[in-house]
Amino acid sequence: MIELPKLPYDKSGLEPYISQETLDFHYGKHHQTYVTKLNALIKDTQFMEMSLEDIILKASGAIFNNAAQVWNHTFYWESLSDKQQQQPQGPLLDAINRDFGSLEQFVQQFSEQAASIFGSGWCWLVLNPADASLQIMQTSNAELPMTQNKHALLTCDVWEHAYYIDARNQRPKYIENFWNVVNWERVAQRYAIHTES
Repeated sequence: MIELPKLPYDKSGLEPYISQETLDFHYGKHHQTYVTKLNALIKDTQFMEMSLEDIILKASGAIFNNAAQVWNHTFYWESLSDKQQQQPQGPLLDAINRDFGSLEQFVQQFSEQAASIFGSGWCWLVLNPADASLQIMQTSNAELPMTQNKHALLTCDVWEHAYYIDARNQRPKYIENFWNVVNWERVAQRYAIHTES
């Protein structure tokens, strides 16, 4: 059985940038619904004993969509922190400077890519395993980097339920606020895991 993971901070921990009310709905309702639907779909099937990642890589249709959304949301919550206004440092910052010119240019490019996704989806910072380069990647709906053999480092959820309470229909405002709660320590850990292995 797949369970809803515990948040790594209080629901009010991301305020004022992402409200407790948003987490009540986004985490408590939307994320929980994906978990509930996935468990119903995999009951008494070959997927019941599989890890979430294996389900994603082997399933299709509704099972894939719900499994991927469970994974994407968990990854998103872990990409955020109540230790606000962090800055990337060390090898991660060096890689960002190398591949995007500067942190400022990366933030601008990522924000533009996130804002321009048509409909619902996700914007990612990924590591290409072939050459260890960083790349900004857009995915639609429940799609995610692992199905394209890329390592996710950071994501921004641009489904409307991520921001409609706090920013109404203003996705760019939500993205601007997102940068204040990015968990750069966690992003750096992910980068280190994939570059040292």
